Amino acid sequence: MFKKILVANRSEIAVRVMNACRVLGIPSVAVYSDADENAKHRHYADEAVHIGPPPPRESYLDIDKIIAAAKETGCDAIHPGYGFLAENPLLPRRCAAEGIAFIGPSPEAMNLMGNKVESRIKMTEAGIPLVPGMKSSSKDPAVFRKAADKAGYPVMIKAAAGGGGKGMRIVHKADELDAALEAAQREALNAFNDDTVYLEKYIASPRHIEFQVIADSHGNAVHLFERECSIQRRHQKIIEETPSVALTPELRARMGADAVKVAQAADYVNAGTVEFLFDPDGNYYFLEMNTRIQVEHPITEMVTGIDLVVEQIRVAAGLPLSFTQEQLNQRGHAIECRLYAEDGDNNFMPSTGKILHYSEPSGPGIRVDSGVMQGGQITIDYDPIMAKLIVHAPDRATCINKTIDAIHDYKILGVKTSRDFMVDVLRHPDFVHGNTFTDFIEKHMGDRDSNPAKYRDLAAAVATAAAMSAPGAVSSASSGNGVVDGATPWQTIGPWQIGDSISAKA
Repeated sequence: MFKKILVANRSEIAVRVMNACRVLGIPSVAVYSDADENAKHRHYADEAVHIGPPPPRESYLDIDKIIAAAKETGCDAIHPGYGFLAENPLLPRRCAAEGIAFIGPSPEAMNLMGNKVESRIKMTEAGIPLVPGMKSSSKDPAVFRKAADKAGYPVMIKAAAGGGGKGMRIVHKADELDAALEAAQREALNAFNDDTVYLEKYIASPRHIEFQVIADSHGNAVHLFERECSIQRRHQKIIEETPSVALTPELRARMGADAVKVAQAADYVNAGTVEFLFDPDGNYYFLEMNTRIQVEHPITEMVTGIDLVVEQIRVAAGLPLSFTQEQLNQRGHAIECRLYAEDGDNNFMPSTGKILHYSEPSGPGIRVDSGVMQGGQITIDYDPIMAKLIVHAPDRATCINKTIDAIHDYKILGVKTSRDFMVDVLRHPDFVHGNTFTDFIEKHMGDRDSNPAKYRDLAAAVATAAAMSAPGAVSSASSGNGVVDGATPWQTIGPWQIGDSISAKA
């Protein structure tokens, strides 16, 4: 087993990996930028190394600095988390050259699955069902026109090296194709330095269903069932759950077996996620494979009892998987809500500032993977995700109600969040009945009325501001453990965003 692991990331995923290191009794090393001088992950690790200014290219994306930090602290392994360098094959190549283990797949597997055109060709050879469309790319618009006519409109143009909706265009009519093609190529070039795009049939109102897989270097490969990730905004997942209400046991077994075949076809070792589109007629199609741990991995852990990050580390150390496919089963239901520092009532505008108060829900079946703490700063430098709320219950209906209750038990003062928006999604009749498709937010949430509770929150905020400014008000000085000294009004009032109306003053 490894002697010491450097975590080449920040915020909640860095803390999550460090927690797995603690379980295994392995010291961890954090890296941090100027902006993260007082960040949670920087203090959670056994050691920490400063790697530069806030811009990611000068800190978290600088491979030379990451390697130097690992060598300086005597690390024999690096875990990349997700984002930043997690899917950059240059990092595992550099690790190999420096004699440092990379906790993830090989650079060859990353390259293959990171290119949507190359991976489509490989998956066709493996017999994995694909969305009808081009098997390879082309620079000739005529090839795209022919493929679109064959697939039938609407079609989608997608960047081969893409992600996050970049280089993606939906085309409804033939006379829109050429302009959309040029726009997608231009955007792909700007985003990924690669203008390679391809075309496939646009599947209207699908579900987004992914399977967690993991394989070791001893020839063992398994899936840990599915996660439904259909609640998305601008192609970014917001709420995930498992199991999916759409799958029968037979369909689940078939999709899971195909997910394992994808990993095997790519000679994949370590944890990864195989994503499928599931159409209204019950057909599923391979979409892509993410060659890293996913943001939403905790719900899989909740229903299977497997610590995926611990298993990642074991596999990278050359050990076989600690379980077989036959030993795995799903117990109960789990939901994850991504908690962003964004104004859910104002087109998700980023919210920055100091976190004046922070406390998390707790109780049986409630888990919070957090990257923030009281007194910390939310800046514009990085992704606005603050934490993930993960809830487990015996059944889906109970899990929904328990999640809503847990959200209301969360207390944050100082920045705005998307709390009310998530509650409205969870309470929506179509979500409750399992009618969750990728156009759910576009279809149902565009003209939503804000939760009436926010007016109670506003009143509470005004009362709190008055209490804090009154003579003899409780001190807001923070103690060393990040907890505000003394019994403060917001510790008992309860709303998530008690300070929305006074955050600017604070």
